[in-house]
Amino acid sequence: MDLQDAHGWLIDLLNEISVQFQKVPGSAIFLRYVKSSYQNDPVRSAVELFLFLFAVRYLLAPKYSTSKKSYVKLTDEEIDELVDEWVPEPLVAPQTAFEEAENEKRPVIVGPTGPKSKLANGRVVTNVASYNFYNLAGNETLKEKAIQTLRTYGVGPCGPPGFYGTQDVHQKTEADISAHLGTTACIVYAQAFSTISSVIPAFSKRGDIIVADKAVNFAIRKGMQISRSSIRWYEHNDMVDLQNVLASVVKEQAKKPLTRRFIITEGLFENVGDMVDLVKVVELRHRYKFRLILDETWSFGVLGRTGAGVTEHQGVSVKEVDMLVGSLAGPLCAGGGFCAGSSEIVEHQRLSASAYTFSAALPAMLATTASEVLAMLETNGEMLTLVRENIKTMWAQLDPRSEWVHCTSATENPIMILVLKAEVVASRKLSISDQEQLLQEMVDEALGNGVMMTRLKSMPRGIHVTAKEVGWELQPGLKVCLTLGLTRKEVERTGTVIRHAITKVMKAKR
Repeated sequence: MDLQDAHGWLIDLLNEISVQFQKVPGSAIFLRYVKSSYQNDPVRSAVELFLFLFAVRYLLAPKYSTSKKSYVKLTDEEIDELVDEWVPEPLVAPQTAFEEAENEKRPVIVGPTGPKSKLANGRVVTNVASYNFYNLAGNETLKEKAIQTLRTYGVGPCGPPGFYGTQDVHQKTEADISAHLGTTACIVYAQAFSTISSVIPAFSKRGDIIVADKAVNFAIRKGMQISRSSIRWYEHNDMVDLQNVLASVVKEQAKKPLTRRFIITEGLFENVGDMVDLVKVVELRHRYKFRLILDETWSFGVLGRTGAGVTEHQGVSVKEVDMLVGSLAGPLCAGGGFCAGSSEIVEHQRLSASAYTFSAALPAMLATTASEVLAMLETNGEMLTLVRENIKTMWAQLDPRSEWVHCTSATENPIMILVLKAEVVASRKLSISDQEQLLQEMVDEALGNGVMMTRLKSMPRGIHVTAKEVGWELQPGLKVCLTLGLTRKEVERTGTVIRHAITKVMKAKR
């Protein structure tokens, strides 16, 4: 066959293929599409042809087995030997001798908690170790209201709020908190600790930026960890450093895609006791365009004319705070937590906050108790006044009169945190463990004289976590919690016992 015959045969073959293809239904439409596509956009036709060929190649590619074993098979003896040699990583660090001794001597309260508590050994002591600021733990009105609620609603709803767990008392508590704070809306959680640790990851995600105070509490740290956001720290309550960090973040992100940015701080700091400068924080958040999450776990129910928290105390509108988080336990003697803000902020959490979505709703009697205490704070300002008077009385007995310790708490904080003075720590070269040992001896000495207080404690570091990785380390201290259940003379006597216990332990350790 010469070249001319081959050319004729090829033409006949193409004509035959064309005739047969045109007999296929829809072939005319396909040909018209290809022709118009090629004329209008030949590059597109080339890309489509490449994708078509790739699909054909993928479908015709040989299959391979994913179960094919590509590892060395071990004998039963080798497997047993490896299992015997394997040592699992401990979930927690073993207890130290100091911790074991502390647990053995830990006092146990028998019966209800109150200003005067009975211990298992039969002694009655003055209790300044619990958060019973308004002496509500034994309030008969609250007891009766809780019993009535228990008989009406039962112990608990046994379901998440979004799945038959929400009851009318929950909605009333949310409305009461919102009205008390002056916010548009509020959402109630079943546990105080999990509130802030769920609110943060509900809004801040991977790639977002959080600027936080180095002294924020453990619940906030867990929330930031869960969020997987980029964390930037600023020195505790240092507004100049906060401004520098915010300016640095804005400069770094100037040419990057827009991300969500948050400032997270506390009203009254759990680990230090002092108060945030909210006016300055609000000014900086507006200047650098950050959202603000404020944890008022220890300031809600304590600060302000009606106990509405640091916003009321410092005259800052709640509208300046995007998410205001607080606790219904502690000062309110109920349980659970809340997040108040705009309607959009609240409704987003009902589907996106893990502790709200996957946890059983707050027991009805705790919701009722919270509402009742809020009403008491609004109508009975004497409660707040009496606690603040007792705080001043205790301050007069401890902070200016002790040569060994000073109080880091704000003067309005009913939780007084007493730490060893810097010159005492430096002169005696006391390590963190040395300070904890001395403070525990002070606690034991005071208990021996009829006053039960406690130490400031935090979650221990991870097993392989260093101080540098933590970023900020808690300074050991004593924790003294004031209550209106004690008279002025009883507070003075309690302060004298604590001061003498501190002096006795420090002089004995010269």
